[in-house]
Amino acid sequence: MQTTTARHDSYLSLQGIQKRFGGFTALQHIDLEVRQGELLCFLGPSGCGKTTLLRIIAGLESQSAGTIVQAGRDISTLPPMERDYGIVFQSYALFPNLTVADNVAYGLVNRRMPRAQRQERVAELLTMVGLPERGGQYPAQLSGGQQQRVAIARALATSPGLLLLDEPLSALDARVRGRLRGEIRALQQRLNITTILVTHDQEEALSMADRIVVMNQGAIEQIGTPAQIYQRPATPFAADFVGRTNMLAARVSGDGELHLGGTRMRCATPPGCCAEESVQVFFRPEDVCVRGIEQHGGNVLDATVDKIEFLGAFSRLTLKLPAAGEAGQGGRCETLYADLSLNDLHDLRPSAGDLLRLAIPADRIRIFRQP
Repeated sequence: MQTTTARHDSYLSLQGIQKRFGGFTALQHIDLEVRQGELLCFLGPSGCGKTTLLRIIAGLESQSAGTIVQAGRDISTLPPMERDYGIVFQSYALFPNLTVADNVAYGLVNRRMPRAQRQERVAELLTMVGLPERGGQYPAQLSGGQQQRVAIARALATSPGLLLLDEPLSALDARVRGRLRGEIRALQQRLNITTILVTHDQEEALSMADRIVVMNQGAIEQIGTPAQIYQRPATPFAADFVGRTNMLAARVSGDGELHLGGTRMRCATPPGCCAEESVQVFFRPEDVCVRGIEQHGGNVLDATVDKIEFLGAFSRLTLKLPAAGEAGQGGRCETLYADLSLNDLHDLRPSAGDLLRLAIPADRIRIFRQP
């Protein structure tokens, strides 16, 4: 069997992966290195190709082109049973006629592990996932969260080198999802097992992953840590898909300056930007400042409060910013969002229709040139 050398820190290497269904291209030239022991997340909207890519890694789908190397071994054409992974599906896929213990032991039976060793391994796994007393019950007697724990234990039973999680928490309610996120992450770190998680849930990706692969229309938009993806998005799509975003039209007025609405703003413009060039300005709602405005020099805006949305720990204000040359003329307005703490909200007491002065720190602004 062919052995291929990848990066020294790479456990799984995808090179030139493509997938076509007739005339439709689901994946276009995916190159990706997955590091040993990391939790990597494929994040993107429905139809972006993330589940197709996971299925190709598992051998459940064949690629149209490209190679897959796992731990130095080319597995590109191997059937699923000859690949070294455990997988957890969104639907759990537990056998309803088998007990919890028998579900977990299923892969061990197929490997003809002796009964005593099998029972010991199952007991160890059920303890690991917090279900030590549930081995004699059936899946229908468990909650959704408990069934998912059983599915994880079954996936880990054969001690695979790779764990694949396909939307594992999407069928659960918000409270259970939050708890299981932490449990899965802690277990993955304790076992140091290389893990790939597929999700469309941004919060899930940001809270669990070591790195995130943002996907769109069969291609990779950006790869980075959660902080990099959130704070320094590489493309307008990555900026807009992950978290709430302010993305406003602006015009470059000179090196390090642009016009946003009727206001001249200071920020780092991308190399090659020309005067009068149209660009998109990106910043997060939490970047908007309503205190210490004088510290931000010229990056001060006056905007009209349109709506206030209470979200518990903070409130989100929808504001209207007149476009250049249209202030006070009833013309088109840009919409922007600002997240205010409860203390700020209490002190300012804004209401719909109020004019609010705010500032955008220059180091929080990111500029995207028009394609």
